Amino acid sequence: MTNHIHHVHIFASDINESVKFYEEFFGGKVVLDAEFAGARNVFMRIGNGRLHFYEQPPKNPGRGSIHHFGIQTDNIEEVVCRLKSKGIGFKKEITDLGVWKYIMVPAPDEILIELFQIDKARVPSEFADYFEQVPNCGY
Repeated sequence: MTNHIHHVHIFASDINESVKFYEEFFGGKVVLDAEFAGARNVFMRIGNGRLHFYEQPPKNPGRGSIHHFGIQTDNIEEVVCRLKSKGIGFKKEITDLGVWKYIMVPAPDEILIELFQIDKARVPSEFADYFEQVPNCGY
């Protein structure tokens, strides 16, 4: 089984300003700009990393501006089963959107993790490399 940190999801009071900041200063490239979970979301690649933005003001301004971080897995059911077996409680079951399955995992210190799995055979070709893992360089 393979897992890796995929992205950090940030609240954005002014999503256009946030996107412009990361484009201008860090070479960010917008990959997707769409509505999910009732809000505009922008997915951006910066080098080998990724940032996602919610068009919502931070619920806890300052360091609490991060909504969640994403861990991509190739076996979401196995990871969720292991979490449940250790007493981790979930508010809902895995959401299956066809090409994308995900569940929000509560972690210590009120950190929220989006655990997700992509069906690489069904992901549109223009987004395929966005969900590829960076090769292991041996360090």
